Amino acid sequence: MRFVIAALMAAAGLLSPLSAEAESGDVEAVITKIDTEHLSLSLDDGQSYQAPEEFNFEGLKAGVKVVVFYTEVDGKRVINDLEVVQ
Repeated sequence: MRFVIAALMAAAGLLSPLSAEAESGDVEAVITKIDTEHLSLSLDDGQSYQAPEEFNFEGLKAGVKVVVFYTEVDGKRVINDLEVVQ
């Protein structure tokens, strides 16, 4: 009986769709635009990054070099963390 259950569990694991749609990364670039109304940040890499609601834009402005740690979900880059490069 254990063998049958183990075989069924293995088959279910192999046949289930993969749900790993999120991809993580980081980028070092210069801020080109900040949109606090839409909680977004544009960098000179040509990409736009979505900030979470609790994100603090204080001290950030165009021309500041940053390292952005993000997760890409459904084609959008969502900021996980941001560090200003000195």
